[in-house]
Amino acid sequence: QVQVVESGGGLVQPGGSLRLSCTISGSIGSGRIDAVEWYRQAPGKERELAAALTSGGSTNYAESVKDRFTISKDFAQNTVFLQMNNLKPEDTSVYYCNPTIRYKSGSLLLLQGQGTQVTVSS
Repeated sequence: QVQVVESGGGLVQPGGSLRLSCTISGSIGSGRIDAVEWYRQAPGKERELAAALTSGGSTNYAESVKDRFTISKDFAQNTVFLQMNNLKPEDTSVYYCNPTIRYKSGSLLLLQGQGTQVTVSS
């Protein structure tokens, strides 16, 4: 069974950093992570797109995280990361990784993670 495994969340003080990781558990054969979106959802708020990496390699960030968050991908390890610096209390959310797997045939598999909690508090 193919699953998305997120890690790296936790409690950090304002101004601190965390690096979230997202990898695939289970066999995806010849598939590779092609694009990925990191969403977040704070208590009582709607889920929002925090950062995205497109299949063409470009990145997009929510205005609120621009210049603080960086999304990247390790091709060899089939893992994606979200580096979060200068964290603020308003970054407190559950972060979800949604990768798109591309196969050599051209077909795509869209996956959704279960989320990892990030809490920014002193």
